[in-house]
Amino acid sequence: MTDEGYWFRPRRYGFGSGVPIKWQGWALVLVTLAVIWSVVFWFPDRPLIIISVAVPAAIVCAIIAARTTRGGWRWRWGEKD
Repeated sequence: MTDEGYWFRPRRYGFGSGVPIKWQGWALVLVTLAVIWSVVFWFPDRPLIIISVAVPAAIVCAIIAARTTRGGWRWRWGEKD
């Protein structure tokens, strides 16, 4: 099976993406973390700003990860899948 076009490996157990398998997946995770960290760093006493940036950043990251995960997001039971 080829991983052409997929950025993330599926989780073995549970729902969602596993570890990134391409540099694009790692870049997505690192950029998302950098955005959230920088907002927390620059606005530590402004929870509304932190939430208004962190939540959309996490949602966008999750949507992109779901679309670029081999096999998509679905519940997995380990070796049975």
